[in-house]
Parts: sequence; C-alpha cells; structure tokens
Amino acid sequence: MLTELLAAEHAAVYGYGVLGAHLDDRRRVAALSAYDAHRVLRDSLLARLSARSLPTPAPALAYASPAGTPAQQAIALEDGLCVLWRDLVASTDSTDLRGLAVRALSDAAVRAVRWRQSTRQHPVTVPLPGTAG
Repeated sequence: MLTELLAAEHAAVYGYGVLGAHLDDRRRVAALSAYDAHRVLRDSLLARLSARSLPTPAPALAYASPAGTPAQQAIALEDGLCVLWRDLVASTDSTDLRGLAVRALSDAAVRAVRWRQSTRQHPVTVPLPGTAG
C-alpha cells in the first residue's frame, strides 16, 4: 500500500509541476501549495519505506495527465489520492500510519473542494472522498 501511495504522490508532484504552468497567478499559488504538500508526503513515504527496508520506487519519467482544464486535472489528482489514503486508513493497524493517512485524506479532500470552487463547481464532495455516492 505504501509503495502505491508513493507512486501516486510522485505522480501528483509531477502533475502539479505541469499544470501549474497553465494557471493564472491566483491558481498558481494554490498549485504551488499543493505541489509542496505532495512533496512533503512523498518524502515522508520514502522515509517510511526506507526505514522498513522496503523498495522505494523512483518517479516515472512522465505521467499521463488527467483530461480537462488544469483545475479539472488538479481535482482528478486529489480525488485519486483520496481513494488511496482512504484505503490506507482502512487497512492499517498502525496508529502512526492511520494518523498520516487521515491528515493526508483530509488535506486532499479540502484541496479538491477548493479546486472545485475555483471553477465554480459545486464544492460538496461525496460523503467519503474517493467513493461514489
């Protein structure tokens, strides 16, 4: 699960780097903040995997971007991460990992709502981000 999350955080760092170039100044600030948050999560996952002597997959050379406008791409990135962080909350017995996952899930859900608001979409997410409902 942690290696899958690491791969997704690598993709988010890449994705925000690409889409940030296509945003106005106000949205670029939000993208930079998200970029930094995902770098911190990526680095935390790298450290946790290394401490457990588990493989730490390197980032890919490139990632497929979600379809849509840059804001829609950011929403897709955050929604996808919500699913993975939610799955970690459900699957771990570690209080430390569960705490990290809850914080990361909450932060990703808030970023997704803010991106929706920036595009004048209805800001309400599904009852538990990452689920259909």
